[in-house]
Amino acid sequence: MAAVIHTGINTAPVTTPRGKRGVTPYLLLAPGMVFLLVFFAIPTVQLLAASMYDRTGSIETGYSQTFSLDNFSYAWNLYQPQILRSLGYSLICTVLCVLLGYPLAYAIALKSGRWKNLMLIAVIAPFFTSFLVRTFAWKAILADTGPLVSVLKAIHLLGPDGRLLATPFAVIAGLVYNFLPFMVLPLYTSLDKLDPRLLEASADLAHGPMRTFARVTLPLTMPGIVAGTLLTFVPATGDYVNAQLLGNTNTTMIGNVIQSRLLVVKDLPVGSALSVVLMVAILVLVLLYLRKTDTDEVV
Repeated sequence: MAAVIHTGINTAPVTTPRGKRGVTPYLLLAPGMVFLLVFFAIPTVQLLAASMYDRTGSIETGYSQTFSLDNFSYAWNLYQPQILRSLGYSLICTVLCVLLGYPLAYAIALKSGRWKNLMLIAVIAPFFTSFLVRTFAWKAILADTGPLVSVLKAIHLLGPDGRLLATPFAVIAGLVYNFLPFMVLPLYTSLDKLDPRLLEASADLAHGPMRTFARVTLPLTMPGIVAGTLLTFVPATGDYVNAQLLGNTNTTMIGNVIQSRLLVVKDLPVGSALSVVLMVAILVLVLLYLRKTDTDEVV
């Protein structure tokens, strides 16, 4: 007959009262929900309401609420080129950030060795200075009398009257420089978590570096690419500093128009309508992009 040994230790699972377990998650969420309500939900509702004000009013005389969608069609028809230009610039910026950021993040995560921390500091070092200061630095670099233009003219890549400043190239270059770290850091996080044994297994199966990258590395780091593209595309679309300092009247982005309408012209209905149009356009594009990436991962 088998002997039963009692250790005297109570191994029964510890249970939490149902009431406390049900309330605790909501208490933890409460500060964040209150913050989003006060600083996001309420301002968004106010912005939507302001976008339907009567355009004949003013800040001094007040606005009457019309609940009409006429301001949206008016803003779209008037500033459609600026909206499309902003989406185009931000899309080009995002693609360039992926092309530049992925090799950099790959080198930091998998090839840097003991220099990893130093390279990460180099990536985030631009954040130690103001966004405005960094953009002014690019203005000096791309100036007509700057070193870059002189070198390009010397090697005949730029004509005698050619210039870089006040061109679409300058605006996109500024966007890429300022938002590149937002692409590199999520990519680095995904690559750093990549199990190197998977790469070794792929090599053991006679897969070359390119096939290993396409079949193993790229699919496993897709969450980092998705996060990086969103962190780059969304703020780049609404940016106006780079277009203001590095561009000209032909490179005006929708952020410049919104800033002018709200703070200079004091046209609250049209400025608010443009803001809503921009938010909706970005939201639709982001949802389509997320749906496409989810479909690709399933396939």
